[in-house]
Amino acid sequence: MSLILNIDTSSENASICIARNGDSIAMLENGQQKDHAAWIHPAIKLILKQVQISVQNLNAVAVAAGPGSYTGLRVGMSTAKGLCYALNIPLITENTLRVMALAAKQVIEDRVDMKNILISPMLDARRMEVFTALFREDLQEVLPSCALILDSDTFSEYLLKSEIFFSGNGSTKFRPFVTHDHAIFSEVHHSAVHLATLSNKKFVAKQFDDIAYTEPLYLKEFYTVPKK
Repeated sequence: MSLILNIDTSSENASICIARNGDSIAMLENGQQKDHAAWIHPAIKLILKQVQISVQNLNAVAVAAGPGSYTGLRVGMSTAKGLCYALNIPLITENTLRVMALAAKQVIEDRVDMKNILISPMLDARRMEVFTALFREDLQEVLPSCALILDSDTFSEYLLKSEIFFSGNGSTKFRPFVTHDHAIFSEVHHSAVHLATLSNKKFVAKQFDDIAYTEPLYLKEFYTVPKK
């Protein structure tokens, strides 16, 4: 049996959930991106109280490792690492885009033939850039996670061969560029509940990450405007 705390602070909506054997038993969300750092620790304390579980009962902590918000990724990763180190339990990380792809798959799998569709979650990376990837129905990458500048040719080769389901806050920037019938757009909400499904599989397979050396998946350098 696994009892895992799942943390996702990688995008505008932060969420945590406690999951038993991959099934969420409690979940909390925060929609104020600037407040993720102040929200996360009180939220963990609250959710443990809600389910009447001691932090010492956790078997592992899982975190969405990116890509996503630079600050949000650091908040989630440092929180997960600190708990794992203090409790001497495993750390599990998962690609945020794969978490989003699972959420999308669960939305569409009853409506379309998943064998003939690719899933492209997109996170806004400012201007006309997004963090994205392409996933098959088994959530394996066809196109690895990358930072991509959008234009009318983006994914044109893939759209000739198969339908692509686009979701995430970055997909709204891409929609005006696309006229191909194989492009499907929809809003899909992902959360730590979807992370819980993936983290449990890694827990069972003992696919753990090094607490000391694991870093967030930033995909591009952090940029600040130099002071004049």
